[in-house]
Amino acid sequence: MWYRVAIVGAGLIGNKRAAALHSANGCELCWIADVDRQKAEVLAKQYDSQATTDWQRAVSDDSVDIVIVSTVNNALTQVATEALRTGKHVLCEKPLGRNLDESHAIMQAAQSSGATLKTGFNHRHHPAVATAHQLVQQGRIGTILFLRSRYGHGGRPGYEKEWRADKKLCGGGELLDQGVHIVDLFRWFAGDFNEAFGYTRTYFWDMQVEDNAFALFSNHDGVVASMHTSWTQWKNIFSFEVFGSEGYLIIEGLGGSYGTETLRVGRRRPEGGSPDEQIFEFPGPDISWEEEWKEFVAAIEQGRQPLGNGWDGYQANRMIQAVYESAEKGQVVKI
Repeated sequence: MWYRVAIVGAGLIGNKRAAALHSANGCELCWIADVDRQKAEVLAKQYDSQATTDWQRAVSDDSVDIVIVSTVNNALTQVATEALRTGKHVLCEKPLGRNLDESHAIMQAAQSSGATLKTGFNHRHHPAVATAHQLVQQGRIGTILFLRSRYGHGGRPGYEKEWRADKKLCGGGELLDQGVHIVDLFRWFAGDFNEAFGYTRTYFWDMQVEDNAFALFSNHDGVVASMHTSWTQWKNIFSFEVFGSEGYLIIEGLGGSYGTETLRVGRRRPEGGSPDEQIFEFPGPDISWEEEWKEFVAAIEQGRQPLGNGWDGYQANRMIQAVYESAEKGQVVKI
């Protein structure tokens, strides 16, 4: 099949999405919409598509099949719901709205239209993460006992003046920004969690939202997942660990400034002593955007839910909201 695509939001992520679909077969980028005309025109010229500052013009085009929503967080819900109401399939970047109510509104629009909704969780498609998930499914490390993760960067000069520092625009700070990727991976590896406890802190940046978040989650099977997300990491880090009854999986790096993507696979020795380890490196370019796009298109063609669908986006926001509530109340919160 042939799909005509519109992108609303021509920032960094919009550019990544444009490059991913351009490399795919059967897709044509026909509209770029952004409130910044120059950004829209530069990206549109690169891919021989039309530019506009009126996102509704792009979304309402009857020839458009798919809309990618890569705007600032406060516009995600309006654009995504309108695109879904017009029957377009939608890939909405994380988070799926600034809060649970906005996530629910997007999901309802998808259910009413029957169109396919995907949340932008490209981390599932990093090769180290995808391989680790396959190993868990194959039982290579036995029963999952616990997970832990660290994810962060150090911002940049003027970070406190960007839209991510304005709560009305972003909805939340580092917990929502990078933390939403981590809680999605927690669910993907270990299933739903039912309790959360956390702290949010604004240590360094003069902003309305948190620059650090610390959280613990637990589920009915006793699995505990812990995470720290930070905008004061200074040196970029991504670390995601899964420990099981028979071994462990340790993912580090995402390529680029986060370092070479690696997967460490450890197998516990029954007799004790140092475990058997294998280390796999994935030094190539970041293929997660291309792989996620392929998965989305395949889901549309096969009439199934995509990996990282609207429900996953909604559930990730449930976990994030529970941490915010816990930090405010100082107690464990049911999810």
